[in-house]
Amino acid sequence: MANKQSKLITLGAAMAGAAILAVAAIAPALAHHSFAMYDANKIYVFTGVVTRVDPAPTHLMIHFVPLDDSRRKVVRDEDGQPEEWSVEMMGSAQSARDGISVSAFPPGTIFSVGLHPLRDGGHSGGRGTSGLFKCPPDTPPDRGKHCDSVKGGTSHGKGVLPTPTATPPN
Repeated sequence: MANKQSKLITLGAAMAGAAILAVAAIAPALAHHSFAMYDANKIYVFTGVVTRVDPAPTHLMIHFVPLDDSRRKVVRDEDGQPEEWSVEMMGSAQSARDGISVSAFPPGTIFSVGLHPLRDGGHSGGRGTSGLFKCPPDTPPDRGKHCDSVKGGTSHGKGVLPTPTATPPN
C-alpha cells in the first residue's frame, strides 16, 4: 500500500512539474509589454511608403520610409539612406480584421498614420488609437496632406489621423 501511495505521489509530482514547465513555456508567448516605452504626450503623423510588414502574432509592425512634405520623395538621413521608421499595431489577428496585413500593405504602399514615438528617440512608435489610411496605388497625397484626403483612399480600423503635437527628428 505504501509503495502504491509513493508511486501516486511521484506521478502527481511529475504531472505538476510538467504543468509548470508548460505554463513557463507558454507565458512568454502570452506576455504583453507595457506601452510605457512610448511617449503618450507626443504624436507624430507620417505619410510614408511601406518597406515591409512584420506579422508577429503579438503586434503587427509596419516598417516604412516617410515621404517629405512635397509627398514626392522619401526622407533620407545624413548619409543619403532612406530613413526607416516602424509603427506597432495591435496583434496580427486584430489588424487583419481592420484590413491591415502583409498582402494588403505590400512594399510600395503609401499610407498615413499617427504614432506615439519611443521615449528613447528610436525610429518607432505605437499607433495607439490613431486612424490609419491607405492611398490608392501610385497616388500620393498633395503637398503637406495625408492619405485621408486622397479620393479613393481607405480607412483601416477606427480613428482619425490626429493633429501632430511634435515634429519627428531628422
